[in-house]
Amino acid sequence: MSRIGRLPVEIPGGVQVELNGSKVRVKGPKGELQREFSSLINIKMENNQLNIARNSDNPEERALHGTTRAVLANMVHGVSQGFEVILEVEGVGYRAEMEGKTLALHVGYSHPIKMEPPAGISFEVDQKTRQIKVMGFDKELVGQVAANVRKVRPPEPYHGKGLHYLGERVRRKAGKAGKGAK
Repeated sequence: MSRIGRLPVEIPGGVQVELNGSKVRVKGPKGELQREFSSLINIKMENNQLNIARNSDNPEERALHGTTRAVLANMVHGVSQGFEVILEVEGVGYRAEMEGKTLALHVGYSHPIKMEPPAGISFEVDQKTRQIKVMGFDKELVGQVAANVRKVRPPEPYHGKGLHYLGERVRRKAGKAGKGAK
């Protein structure tokens, strides 16, 4: 039995879950998500909990068991509390600012890079700490948008300049050893 898959998913107050065969729709104060899961996995709702079970010990079903539970838990958490990823801006002259809902990045190019947030995603910039927050209720979309923002100027290994996740350890390299050493 999967250690993750056998745990029930608690449904907090204010969150509605609709099951229609293998389709699950979760609606909460932050938004609404729906997803179709494999028919090999059984999803049942009992006394404000979602229980996930599988029919047999086939490798495909075993692989899907814990994954299905984790995705369902992320859906419930997202519509009730939401997710956020924090990026840091590092480098002299590098900055980020908001222009309405659009994120404008000044990161060493001849022009600012403007990023429009997709539906369900919002940006927030803190000028003092030089941080960019990517917020939303879909964990997969929040992570993808944060990765797209980081891809504009990934951290370089010599000076550490660029955009990186909060707490990300940037691998540093030594520069040239010195002039004239032959």
